[in-house]
Amino acid sequence: MTTPGDLDTKRAALERILREMDSAVVAYSGGVDSAYLAVAAHRALGARSLAVTADSESLSSEQRELAREVARRFGFPHRLIVTRELDNPLYARNDPDRCYHCKSELFRHLAPLALAEGFAHLVYGLIVDDLTDFRPGHRAAAEAGVRAPLAEAGLTKEDVRALSRELGLPTADLPASPCLASRLPYGTPVTLEALRRVERAEAAVRALGFRELRVRHLGEAARVEIAREEMGRLADAAVRAAVEQAVCSAGYAQATVDPEGYRRGRLNEVLRVVSVTA
Repeated sequence: MTTPGDLDTKRAALERILREMDSAVVAYSGGVDSAYLAVAAHRALGARSLAVTADSESLSSEQRELAREVARRFGFPHRLIVTRELDNPLYARNDPDRCYHCKSELFRHLAPLALAEGFAHLVYGLIVDDLTDFRPGHRAAAEAGVRAPLAEAGLTKEDVRALSRELGLPTADLPASPCLASRLPYGTPVTLEALRRVERAEAAVRALGFRELRVRHLGEAARVEIAREEMGRLADAAVRAAVEQAVCSAGYAQATVDPEGYRRGRLNEVLRVVSVTA
């Protein structure tokens, strides 16, 4: 566990890294990590930082509004740009490198923006924890020369949450919020219809009072994964039935609740199995 002294050291390191950049465009999704980075960049650089959100098909409307709200509350410059990952067949076919093509599309838009408006660097919210998971987007960032100040400063997810609480960020204790395409198993094509169905289903389950969850898109069926600390509610048959009905009302013919619950990086487990077998 990070001590208060360690946290102060990391905070100072992050501020130093950002100040040395002089100016930066922040890839800002509105999630826990990018929200803290956007605020930290604004505090270090003022008007010489700009947070940019990719308004793509895989960004939920809830996430978009959260990004806007945090920018308004904390007063940092914020812009939305349209990206079109689905136009790229390499993204849409949903191979394990899908995130590489997503981030490549994002940085393809951000690089000329930064150049045209005189920002010296592009940065994104990679943290130390991400370095141990399968992250094709990290390769896209490296190719585009995008820096990861949070990781450079040694910040973990626990650190980012703690620092976000200090600042009063509403994202501090939010569950992780990867894009909607992450709900589709690798090999299942990413379509606008599938993304919107997942979005409707997850919103319907959250309306029942569940906080951390995933609705896995399996064609006409869906598998609902609820955070293990919330699974106790599902012992009530009426609650379980309400969850399944909520998902079906979003357009699925069948919905089942996964008895193992939700765990981070589950879709990547198949990649580790393949790797070991190979």
